[in-house]
Amino acid sequence: MSFDPKHAVELLVCPQSHAQLVYDGQGLVSTDPETRLRYTIRDEIPVMLVDEAESLSMETWQEIMRQHNRDPQTGQLTD
Repeated sequence: MSFDPKHAVELLVCPQSHAQLVYDGQGLVSTDPETRLRYTIRDEIPVMLVDEAESLSMETWQEIMRQHNRDPQTGQLTD
């Protein structure tokens, strides 16, 4: 059974902020604008450890949010 990141974002949340996640092709990104964490996927398994997460710049995080139809200030879904 292989890892399906699109399905995982429905099941997992950011362990630090409990915010929803989006899959950006490189990992799972928290939709929380305060933390802006990216969790890597290794061997088809998401590594959901805050200590190993990458902290994204505001600009990078905002671009990822835009790509997922989310508000680039709040991370919330846009209409």
